[in-house]
Amino acid sequence: MVTLKDVALAAGVSSSTVSRVVSGNGRVGQKCREHVQAVIKQMNYRPNTHARALACNRVEMIGLITPNVSTPFNGSIAIGVEEAAIERDYKTLITNTFRSSEAAINAIESFREQGCENIIIHTHSIDDTTLVKLAKEIKGLVVVNRFIAQIAHRCIWIDNVYGGRIATEHLIAQGHKKLAIITDDKMARDPKDRILGIKQAVENAGLHIPEEHILFGINSIGNIEHGRKLARQLIEEKRDFTAVLAYNDMMAIGAINEFQDMGYKVPEDISVIGFDDLFICKVSRPHLSTIHYPIIEVAKFATQLSLALTHGDESITGKKNMFIPSLVERSSVKNIKNNK
Repeated sequence: MVTLKDVALAAGVSSSTVSRVVSGNGRVGQKCREHVQAVIKQMNYRPNTHARALACNRVEMIGLITPNVSTPFNGSIAIGVEEAAIERDYKTLITNTFRSSEAAINAIESFREQGCENIIIHTHSIDDTTLVKLAKEIKGLVVVNRFIAQIAHRCIWIDNVYGGRIATEHLIAQGHKKLAIITDDKMARDPKDRILGIKQAVENAGLHIPEEHILFGINSIGNIEHGRKLARQLIEEKRDFTAVLAYNDMMAIGAINEFQDMGYKVPEDISVIGFDDLFICKVSRPHLSTIHYPIIEVAKFATQLSLALTHGDESITGKKNMFIPSLVERSSVKNIKNNK
């Protein structure tokens, strides 16, 4: 393997000169720089970035901790983080926790042992108190898709209340007065906030959603199967509804498939609206109306914020980092205002 000393010997310069050319730091004359770069290319020299980082007491890596990167939502977060990391010449480490608090803590410790202080956490398995403590220890810690008041400047979240409200307002504007909700674990914050927004819109319209029309998944992870199960429950329990608000797109598509398997047409018989605006919304049948969650943009900003925290860049730190969702109309919601 070609070493830095080999390049220095071949180029007829000192090892420190080669090091300055490789790192881009320090003064090197233009002719000398071009000569060393030519030798590097000719000898196919590959710098030992890990050793260089250790020598500088820093590691140019971004660590992402997520429940399961194979899901479309978490995968989108990973894409956003990696794209932003590449722009800054950082490498990305990704760990799946599968909703285990122990796995999340172990991942944090592993990243730190490797010298990685830029850590982005997307998990609800670690309690608020622990995250506040970790934020005091880890300079570049950023929390995604979650709000913790004590470390609000390190949190990036979406206005779920507003998202639930505009989804409901859209259904009501299309003539739907009998609504049902299929959602995730009732103890989780996101479902609570979205339901709050739904109820606000319903009350503003002078309507009402019976509590028996709100179905929660038990040990749910908001996937297609949970959507199918709760959709079937709505039909089997003979709930009177014309439209369904789903916690996310995966549950919405599961519901659509279950309704269709049971002989109901979407949106002719039942309208469905999702939340997130994942890529699958455009290929489902019918195409899914949903609330757009700027997932990749959020992940990119999380990466930029983490780096700003570790580099002392105050231009984007110390601010409120809440993103606003928006409505995306497709073809899974029917206008029934003129129905008799």
